[in-house]
Amino acid sequence: MLKDKICIVTGGAQGIGRCIVEEFATEGAAKVFACDMKLDAMADYKDKFANVESIELNVCDRDAISDFVSGVKDRFGRIDVLVNNAGITRDNLLAKMSEQDWDMVLDVNLKGVFNMTQYVSPVMIENGAGSIVTMSSVVGTDGNIGQTNYAATKAGVIAMTKSWAKEFTRKGAQVRANCVAPGFIRTPMTKDLPEKVIAYMESKTPLGHMGEAEDIAQAVLFLASDRARFITGQLLKVDGGLVI
Repeated sequence: MLKDKICIVTGGAQGIGRCIVEEFATEGAAKVFACDMKLDAMADYKDKFANVESIELNVCDRDAISDFVSGVKDRFGRIDVLVNNAGITRDNLLAKMSEQDWDMVLDVNLKGVFNMTQYVSPVMIENGAGSIVTMSSVVGTDGNIGQTNYAATKAGVIAMTKSWAKEFTRKGAQVRANCVAPGFIRTPMTKDLPEKVIAYMESKTPLGHMGEAEDIAQAVLFLASDRARFITGQLLKVDGGLVI
């Protein structure tokens, strides 16, 4: 599905990001740049996939992003797919949430997406095509107790995505922008939750169980590929029916 595509995946070291990288590599991408601050956690990619390159990158570092994107363009002449997956949580009730935790989550989850897309999108527009897939969340559409900062960022990327879907195509370029909103997914972020919380969330999910990272990766793969060539500005919820 991604034959000969040049792809960038942020937050590619673990969880959903790792599954996306592996899915892209398996589906024939010419090159998948797995970007993360945890370079050591991506060391195994070199032995598993000849078409994956691990890059130490902080989505808050605009100079580093500029250098990285310029380097990819110089090597390959194009960037076909960008997956904005890097994200963090710093949960707390609003009354107890520190300004530092508010700023940190917005810097990574919202401004980080802005940074990556601002540098990558001109390359896509110049080449006349591309697909940008950004990770949102059902928390971004319906909110959640103790996640004011996270919810704000995940709602924000939906609005940015809809704006980009209109903006990037003004002069005829086929540059698509979409979001995926995971529900309750088994990842390193959720593995330490109390059993009673997991049981409660599963009971609220019509399909009756947590999703797997692979479920999200498959949705991202579809939106990134040419099979979704007439889909842009959309939010795809992958949540087992949690939010209907």
